Amino acid sequence: MEIRNYTESDLETCRELWVQLTERHREIYEDPSIGGDDVGLQFDRHLALVGADRVWLAEVDGKVVGMVALMPENDDGDLEMEPLIVSPEARGAGIGRSLVQHVFAVARDLGRDVMVRAVGRNDEAIRFYHEMGFDIVGYFEFFHDSRPRSEQHWRDGETVADRRFRV
Repeated sequence: MEIRNYTESDLETCRELWVQLTERHREIYEDPSIGGDDVGLQFDRHLALVGADRVWLAEVDGKVVGMVALMPENDDGDLEMEPLIVSPEARGAGIGRSLVQHVFAVARDLGRDVMVRAVGRNDEAIRFYHEMGFDIVGYFEFFHDSRPRSEQHWRDGETVADRRFRV
């Protein structure tokens, strides 16, 4: 496996990876509308935001199977890793770990901390990030769904600070 910088010729492949990530979120939330109609173009917006020099790809036998990017620094100077994607057929081979370790090395060189956000229902991602060393909780985001309960799609989820939350 090789981790390399993004190039313009990777655009379509990265759009496909973005679609795979969005499909996973659609599955997790049982909501086919997540990401809109042309999901692949969301990658283009992300690329414009982060810049091509902050996107790295994992390649195995000449095929791109993963991607990671670093968002621009926030007000505190921290870096946000967004997204981390490994194609379903390549999962379990250490590719995600290698991509995260690459990001850690970049952050170390910059003298910055790295943060990541995972959706509340994504137990798999939360466990993975914790195993990789993301063990500091910076803040929680809370949402209120104003629709009637019968129209909401949340499930009972997690206990934090002795309070039960839906995810």
